[in-house]
Amino acid sequence: MNTIHIIGLGAGDLDQLPLGVYKKLKKTERLYVRTADHPVLTELAQEGLVYNSFDEIYEKHDEFAPVYQEIADTLLQLSEEGPVVYAVPGHPLVAEQTVQHLIQAEKAGKCQLLIEGGSSFLDSIFGALRIDPIDGFQLVDGTIMERDRLNMDQHILIAQIYDTFSASEAKLTLMEKYPDDYPVTIVTAAGSAQEKLQTVPLHELDHAAEIDNLTTVYVPPTADQQERLKEWQTFRSVIAKLRSPEGCPWDREQTHESLRPYLLEEAHELLQAIEEQDDDAIAEELGDVLLQIFLHAQIGQDNGYFQLEDVLESISAKMIRRHPHVFSDVEVDGSDEVVSNWQAIKAQEKPAADSLLEGQERFSSSLTTSYNYQKKAAKVGFTWSDAEGAWEKFEEELQEFRNELANGSKEDQLDELGDLLFTLVNIARFYDLSPEQAMVQANRKFRSRFGFVEKKVEEGTGNFSDYTLEQLDEFWNKAKLLARKGE
Repeated sequence: MNTIHIIGLGAGDLDQLPLGVYKKLKKTERLYVRTADHPVLTELAQEGLVYNSFDEIYEKHDEFAPVYQEIADTLLQLSEEGPVVYAVPGHPLVAEQTVQHLIQAEKAGKCQLLIEGGSSFLDSIFGALRIDPIDGFQLVDGTIMERDRLNMDQHILIAQIYDTFSASEAKLTLMEKYPDDYPVTIVTAAGSAQEKLQTVPLHELDHAAEIDNLTTVYVPPTADQQERLKEWQTFRSVIAKLRSPEGCPWDREQTHESLRPYLLEEAHELLQAIEEQDDDAIAEELGDVLLQIFLHAQIGQDNGYFQLEDVLESISAKMIRRHPHVFSDVEVDGSDEVVSNWQAIKAQEKPAADSLLEGQERFSSSLTTSYNYQKKAAKVGFTWSDAEGAWEKFEEELQEFRNELANGSKEDQLDELGDLLFTLVNIARFYDLSPEQAMVQANRKFRSRFGFVEKKVEEGTGNFSDYTLEQLDEFWNKAKLLARKGE
């Protein structure tokens, strides 16, 4: 089988290289190195060591991923002609993507690997920074670093920071969570005679004088919770604190039932912010809605029934299950087929209901419940063929309501009013209009215009009783006119 012998060159200079590794390098005939830019190779070249580097491959690609893949593929081809020795910086199994590609090839039976030598740069980094990894640390690849995977209360070491561009990319990712002036330390050639540490504000990371393939960026853990406000875990701990015995008496008293009106209120405030296209308000109101979700999750955890992880597992599994065209090999032709598949999968998940209307009630909104009922009934053909039938029914119900107002009891009047509103909801359904949203907008419009009337009264006598209905109606019409002009 094709053999590739992988040797780690360590993180320092020749003095730190194990004697056995030194001897192997000196006697090998087919030596390839990922990069010649390493102090060990510089010194060995002066002793006459001959090797081939893959530095030219870096020049062919704009990203690192294809570089590493091409190096691995080239080594596999070379191994077909005989054993190959491949030297990499540090330890072969620490932050070395080319080796990981070769390991996958070995698992597929394409080669046999021998791996040895080379201390990783981690020991030298910990020593240079005087930190204990037992406190918790993350080692991340700067070329594929993701904001959501960074834990701000741990030591973070960012490898693969080769140049100003990679430093800039890392900086931009970090600035999505950390303050612009957060101190970060640039560690160069840790453990060698050229070791250098430079601490700079985060926004200056890509302006440092020395950044090369021996550079590691260190981000210290945040000491203050106020600096971790962009982390999910921080928000969760805030809610847990509020619900704790040492927390807030009001928050401790809340239940799923007592929080219902607040969730409704926050949802409507979010809808208003969306309607007004106010991005700042949308962000704020989303936070208020999120507060309600976390409170309910914390109550579930306090009561021992469920916790936030169960909520996340449930919704994540549902999204994956109901989007087979995204997470599986199902193909769809447009959003209509997506909706159709969604409904079919949903039907399979839930046991057959006794009624088509089961589960359509919305205790918070009779309008929405009515809309849902009629939409479900319409799907099985229980509806007029067009809106004209709904309009005729509306006229019928309007006349019946008027009749009851003239002669009927309060109970009968209430019953006919319900029929009339139900028919209005049906008309809204035919025109694909949300009756709930229509009422939200109507209420908002009334409040705004009546506020203008109040302002005019306040500017006048300050007393509504001093004005006739015609005068007040004039203020109202003025408010309508101004609204149409966008003033």
